Amino acid sequence: MDYEYAPLRLPPNVDRLTATAQLAIQAEFSGWELARVRLFRDGTRQVMLRRRVVNQSQPGLSY
Repeated sequence: MDYEYAPLRLPPNVDRLTATAQLAIQAEFSGWELARVRLFRDGTRQVMLRRRVVNQSQPGLSY
């Protein structure tokens, strides 16, 4: 299976509950799933989202 990836960086002032809500919305409406999360010492989160590549168009990632 082929996947497309979208890196996303969440600043340290975004709490865990807000980050969860943002990612859940992306999963629900755009078909993204969580591939990896890295938490840095300063509180920044680096998130990697992925979704399967299909022939029909899907909504893009909104920030």
